[in-house]
Order: sequence, then structure tokens, then C-alpha cells
Amino acid sequence: MFVLEITYTASADRVEAALPEHLVWVDDHFANGAFLASGPKNPRDGGVILALGDDRTKIEEMVASDPFIVAGVGEYTITEFLATRTAPALTEYRQQRP
Repeated sequence: MFVLEITYTASADRVEAALPEHLVWVDDHFANGAFLASGPKNPRDGGVILALGDDRTKIEEMVASDPFIVAGVGEYTITEFLATRTAPALTEYRQQRP
């Protein structure tokens, strides 16, 4: 599993202009099962996505296609982690240590 943290690098106007396309991109990844949760940070200087997967290269390729990245209004920090403990409702996403 991955934590994808985007931090805005451009003015709020430029971020807002790219937001509709970014939200379509996010919705597409929810629809294909790649994302578990997402939302804006508080204060609103970016956002966070919980992404499913175990292939960092694929995650990096996916992030590179985010309209926020294409428009040059943000940059991602990608953190991989093992979700070895979860709430009962998230048991299906629980991972085992290698």
C-alpha cells in the first residue's frame, strides 16, 4: 500500500484550474480499484491518497499522469508501507510481512 501526498507548488488559481481534471483522474482510479481513500490536507496545501498495490514503478507511472503533475501545479511524495493492522472494516486490505 502507498500513501501519496501531493503538495501544491503553484498559485491557488492554477491549482483550481486543474482541479476538475484531477478529480476525474481520482474517480477513475477509485473505479479501477487502485485508490482506497483520498482528500485534501488541512490546511489546503495539497492532498493525500491511499493507493493499493505493491509495485512502486506502477504507482510512480500512475502519479505522473495526474493532471496536477501534468499542469505543473504539484509534486508527490510517495511512501510505501505494509498495512499489517487495520480496522475490522478494512480486513481485506491487511498485508503480511514478508
